[in-house]
Amino acid sequence: MAPKHPTAAVLLCEFVMEILSWIPAKPVTRLKLVCKSWNSFISHPHFAKLHLHRSPKNGILLITRTPPFPEKERKQGIVLSSVESFIQNPSSTLDAQENRRSLHVEDCVVGSCNGLVCVAHSLFHPNNDNFDIWFRLWNPLIGFISGNSPSPCLRVNGHDAFGFGYDESSDSYKVVIASRDYSSGTVTAQVYSFRGSSWKRVNSFPAFPFFDDNGHFIGGTLNWLGLRNPHGGDYDWDTVTLDMLMIVSFDLKSDTNKQILLPKGIHEIPREEPSLGVSGNSLYLLHDYKNTHFIAWQMKEFGDENSWTQLLKISFDHLGVEMLLLPEFIFENGNIFMFEEVFYDRRDNSVKRVNINNLDFDAFDYVESLVQPC
Repeated sequence: MAPKHPTAAVLLCEFVMEILSWIPAKPVTRLKLVCKSWNSFISHPHFAKLHLHRSPKNGILLITRTPPFPEKERKQGIVLSSVESFIQNPSSTLDAQENRRSLHVEDCVVGSCNGLVCVAHSLFHPNNDNFDIWFRLWNPLIGFISGNSPSPCLRVNGHDAFGFGYDESSDSYKVVIASRDYSSGTVTAQVYSFRGSSWKRVNSFPAFPFFDDNGHFIGGTLNWLGLRNPHGGDYDWDTVTLDMLMIVSFDLKSDTNKQILLPKGIHEIPREEPSLGVSGNSLYLLHDYKNTHFIAWQMKEFGDENSWTQLLKISFDHLGVEMLLLPEFIFENGNIFMFEEVFYDRRDNSVKRVNINNLDFDAFDYVESLVQPC
């Protein structure tokens, strides 16, 4: 029997919400069918935020994969997998039919945040050498898909780097495009707010991000590794000096950027282009050393440049590789590194070789959530 007193009814509703907020997202979605009141509060943004806050982080991977030729249309596939399953058998995980979805051939995933996946769709205009690009948000669990963003027209002969993240201060999900003009070498940024449905141009970047490196979201910022303007459009890595290398951190709250200094222990330029990574609440800088070792630095307290720590230095011989391919992904808060067909676990210094079946894929941290932006 339902309580007759209004205060008792409110307390009962809050008690039920408290219990349901600890239940995994997928079962909670099915509980919407219990009654109208449950459907109402489970669908409410306040409950979605409470549930997200209590959901385990870094337990699920969203994996984008492109099948090898000659498969028709080469649609990019999306696979959702637990981290544990992927580490145990990555090939079977990528090939499994369950939890797989397809994207359009010209769609790509920019990033994932709070259970939302940012998907970009591009269209080339051969008559004027420009292309349009639209962004939308997708929650795979509840089936939510936002409308497309307006398109900023981008030049084909430019260089564009993307990033996706969340600005908690305005409760807004944002996309950032850093564009470099090859003729002048200048880098400008455009920011799109899904809440405001608008683009705005912001101050120029002090460096341009490396090619095909999406911004790494951490602590309300997007971070790219890049180079200070090398006097023109392109660059030759053999001519790059250490003082040209920098990390650009873009604050999604203030729409401003700043430089993050590299670890003080780096005294010479790596032989190959380094990269960034994020796992848990830490930022990582990854690079080779004299073409014989792999080195990983961890910024334990994001934003504190004095917290850079050399996490590991391991030889290529130990990894069983002749040349370094930087890690595809970092698991378990910096304990497991995945190289191409090699897992390295620093806890016991072990190396595990796996067969990935020659698949091209990227992986993103993902959390199942009920989030559906207004």
